Amino acid sequence: MECTINWMPASGMAFNAETGSGHLLVMDGAPDGGGRNLAPRPMETVLAGTGGCTAYDVVLILKRGRHDVRGCQVQVKADRAEADPKVFTRIHMHFVVTGRGLPEPAVARAIALSHERYCSASIMLAKTAEITTSHELIEG
Repeated sequence: MECTINWMPASGMAFNAETGSGHLLVMDGAPDGGGRNLAPRPMETVLAGTGGCTAYDVVLILKRGRHDVRGCQVQVKADRAEADPKVFTRIHMHFVVTGRGLPEPAVARAIALSHERYCSASIMLAKTAEITTSHELIEG
């Protein structure tokens, strides 16, 4: 896996990243750090990537179990250390999973498997952060 990040000097503290798969992502800093608030902060993209990683796992695990999953939302909230490096210290992920006849134990197991075995992003962040999860099911 690879990624190339380029600073865009004309925009203050914005950066574009080109991923190895050929996609572009723009990041920017807060105004108090020289940015113009034109895009997500780099650490927000880390958090979003982690949420995407675990959601991907949960949906895939449920589909492989032949469950009728129709939606998966992950609401992620995090705290960071006060001093540099401002690593994540606490992360809570609330899953809202929609489907037809989804057994609660299957959803709980999919979330646990993601965090214990498959989601490399959350497993890495667990080195500095306490990660907790909760979930709810919506029939639909």
